[in-house]
Amino acid sequence: MANTGHLLGKTGAALAVGTAAIFLLTSHIAGGQAKPVGGGYKVLAGTTQDNLTIFPIVTDSTPDTHSLLTLDEGLRSGQVVVTEGGGSAGLVRPRSQRPPAPWEVRHRGAEVNRLVLMNNSDRPLILLAGEIVTGGKQDRVVGKDRIVPARSEPIDLGVFCVEPHRWVEVSAQFGGLGFSMAQPNVRQKAMADKDQQAVWNEVAKSRAAVAQAVPAPAAQALAGTSSYAVTMGNSAVQERLNAVAMPIERSYDKLMRELRAQNAVGAVVAVNGEIVWVDVFASASLLEKYWPKLIRSYAAEALGSRGPWIRPASIPSIKDAQSFLDDFSARRESVESEPGVYRNTEIIGPDFDAFVLTSLLPGVHYDVHVAKMKR
Repeated sequence: MANTGHLLGKTGAALAVGTAAIFLLTSHIAGGQAKPVGGGYKVLAGTTQDNLTIFPIVTDSTPDTHSLLTLDEGLRSGQVVVTEGGGSAGLVRPRSQRPPAPWEVRHRGAEVNRLVLMNNSDRPLILLAGEIVTGGKQDRVVGKDRIVPARSEPIDLGVFCVEPHRWVEVSAQFGGLGFSMAQPNVRQKAMADKDQQAVWNEVAKSRAAVAQAVPAPAAQALAGTSSYAVTMGNSAVQERLNAVAMPIERSYDKLMRELRAQNAVGAVVAVNGEIVWVDVFASASLLEKYWPKLIRSYAAEALGSRGPWIRPASIPSIKDAQSFLDDFSARRESVESEPGVYRNTEIIGPDFDAFVLTSLLPGVHYDVHVAKMKR
């Protein structure tokens, strides 16, 4: 993504320039005026394994993202700490007094949909929707993309439960699920639907589909847990996920090495011959940090959505993938912002939802991550 602008806005059009698509989109500024901004993206030939197809995305220029810290890096180093909300009472900024939503269960100060995060590092922290933290009273998934400044005060972290039947603390602090993110269907329920029950329903469907895809002994073992993280971490499940993910990962890694100069920054994802998801990052180095987790989340989606054998003619074309990536025609837009830190823009289109995380930090002014999902 170019350092000079933001990817998305309320209105826009895509112009084909050679084989790349240059987005001329509009972001609104004070006074009702608007200014065009841009960035060029090109979809490359896809790699297919079973019912999963991955199309790499490259771009013409990218910013330096080395100052950004990922959640896994922060948790491993101990510089980022995540705890139950009740454990840090009094340290957190005052919260609104709105009535709790039905799913916001409280128990001795802790809440299903709230954790507390402290970034004690000297680097701003990226949080991506779909990242899973394990421990506490139950495993959670991050509900939205955001940035946490360096050396920040403790923040309320909006999350969704992905382990519905446990409310017993196994650890005071949370760890990361380094081998995978939540699969696209679960991420969509958290990001777009923002509904705890919908997340639980999707977790249940995903766990049931995965259990059907592994040998009977493993399926019996999975019946004893409600944890999405434990399910995906099961050795038999990992074997099945790797069978789908590793051939694509090897092919993608080779392609990325060959195309590093072209700045590979993301992927268009198709399952059962239908394009379902896009992830785009600010730089190739940022994509590489998340790629091992992302490819296994895509593989989990494919494993849980396995349909009839996909005929080669049914696999989407590069043109199909480029068209999906290019289309940001919005019916509605909403923006959440922390001034001077980040802006999270939700774009609701005719048949998709898209989210753009933009850094507003001094010297780090660019789009960090874009997620787009087929509705």
